[in-house]
Amino acid sequence: MSTPLAEVLEGQRAAELRRAARALLKRPLLLAHGPHADEFRLVRRHASELRAWFERNVGWPLQVDAEAARLRKTPGRLDDPSHPAREATRSAAPFSRRRYVLLCLALAALERGEAQIALGRLAEHIVMDATDPQLATAGVEFTLERRDERLDLAAVVKVLLDLGVLRRVAGDEEAYVSGAGDVLYDVERRVLAGLLATRHGPSVIQAVHDDPYQRLAELTRDSGLDTEEARFSAIRQHLTRRLIDDPVLYYDELNDAELAYLTKQRPFILARIGELTGLVAEVRAEGIAMVDPYDDLTDVRMPEQGTHGHVTLLLAEHLAAAAGFVPVAALHHRVRELAVEHAGFWAKSAKEAGAEADLVEQALAKLAALGLITRTPGGAAPRPALARYAVGDTVVLEPRSPARKAPQR
Repeated sequence: MSTPLAEVLEGQRAAELRRAARALLKRPLLLAHGPHADEFRLVRRHASELRAWFERNVGWPLQVDAEAARLRKTPGRLDDPSHPAREATRSAAPFSRRRYVLLCLALAALERGEAQIALGRLAEHIVMDATDPQLATAGVEFTLERRDERLDLAAVVKVLLDLGVLRRVAGDEEAYVSGAGDVLYDVERRVLAGLLATRHGPSVIQAVHDDPYQRLAELTRDSGLDTEEARFSAIRQHLTRRLIDDPVLYYDELNDAELAYLTKQRPFILARIGELTGLVAEVRAEGIAMVDPYDDLTDVRMPEQGTHGHVTLLLAEHLAAAAGFVPVAALHHRVRELAVEHAGFWAKSAKEAGAEADLVEQALAKLAALGLITRTPGGAAPRPALARYAVGDTVVLEPRSPARKAPQR
């Protein structure tokens, strides 16, 4: 029998809605022009339904107009530094503290500037603003006298180009870094105005908060939680944000109210997330992971090819077998052993003296970002989800009788 036309159309609409939602989760800022124009049109077509879902379930406002779609995401955890901004290049190097400061100073200068600006002129504004006594007290300086400073500025500009805040008109950043030329940009002011994703303006946050995480909490805190319904809604949104954004949500990271709510509402929350995004819930005794069968809603992948990917996988296996905390010196020693064992497959640089420090650091950074380990300055300890990378003896289970009820996990 043929499928009724109404069911076919409904299936197409649901598939389109899912693609639009995933496009926003991958890039919360989509422009009407450029490489993501198709995704933008899809989001605009389903803007009303997407806006209602995100506002209700995660508290993220969605703004869509003829030029851009902006999902104002705020993370479920404000104290997680394992997913930094990265260069918009193949290396994808994480931003340093200075680059974060330069990014903020560049945005402030662009906000005050004209519709076009040269990179040299932007640098002059940044150098002037960097003389602020508060920045000097914090140990931040920027004079453009060194090549590494110009490289930092070029990295910041490339991120702004990738976001669509700037559009290159003439020139290139490499020529500027080498002192052989300048670059001219158009400033997309509407995109610039939509970058900030906070519930409260930074100017209204009291300066008494020296803790940056406390300031972030003030910027993003919910208002008007004076009824039981509003408090439950805030808990639901917080849990949904964690499930969508974090690789693993561990129960021991939740307070009593959040854990009680999740225990009662888990089937409904997971069903709503799965229906919109296509993520599949993996529920364990220690927590929940939302697995992406399409493998493109993540900024960190494992396993990966190459030496670094192999080192990460082997250290994951090593840590999974550990009884607890493993000092970083022991991990360095293990990598030196592995370098000998896999000498014929690893890059030559990985076998050089001292290379183990960088290999271990990159591996631990990835494992922490995936919620598989807990890091300390002196080493790392495995988290429950790392057990999937443990290697043990093969156990053959007897076939289960169809009449026997499956055990509950």
